[in-house]
Amino acid sequence: MKITSVILGLCCVTVMSCGDDKSTTIETETVATTDQNARITAKTIESLNYNDYVLSSEAEKAIISWDKYRELESQIRFLKKADFSFFNGDKELLTTFIREFKTQIPEEFKTNPIISRNAIIETALLKLNENLTIDNIERKDKLLGIKALFVAFSNLNYQINKKLEKDTYNKIQPE
Repeated sequence: MKITSVILGLCCVTVMSCGDDKSTTIETETVATTDQNARITAKTIESLNYNDYVLSSEAEKAIISWDKYRELESQIRFLKKADFSFFNGDKELLTTFIREFKTQIPEEFKTNPIISRNAIIETALLKLNENLTIDNIERKDKLLGIKALFVAFSNLNYQINKKLEKDTYNKIQPE
C-alpha cells in the first residue's frame, strides 16, 4: 500500500512539473512579440487617420517670412518618416523653438483662432516630447501624441486658409 501511494505521488509531481515548461515558453514568445510591436515605423504613422489640410497658394505667400512655421512644417515631414530626433530631444530647445514660433507670427495672423491653434500646437509638442522621452509610455499613447500634433498643425493650416479667404471676401465691394 505504501509503495502504490509513493508511486502515485511521484506521478502527480511529474505531471504537474510538465505543465510549467509549456507556460514559460508562451510567456517568452509574448514578450518578444511585444518588443517588436513597440517600435513605431513610418508605415505605422502613415496609417493614422486624420484630416490633413495644406496651405493655399495665397497662404504660402503670406507666411513666407514666418521661418519657424517652415521649420515646424519640415520637422513634421520628418516625423511622418518616423524621424523623432527633433521631438524627443532636449526640452529646453523645444521650448525655445515654441517661444520663437509664437513671437515670429506675422501681424496679419495674430487673430484669436490662429493664436489658439498655436497654443494647441505648443501643448501637442510638449506632450509628444514627454511621451517620446519617457520609457514606460505605451506605444498607443505615443501614436496618439503624434496624431494630436498632426491634427493641431493641420487645424492651424485650416485657420490660416480660412482667415485669408475671409479677408478676400471682405475686400470685395458690392457694386
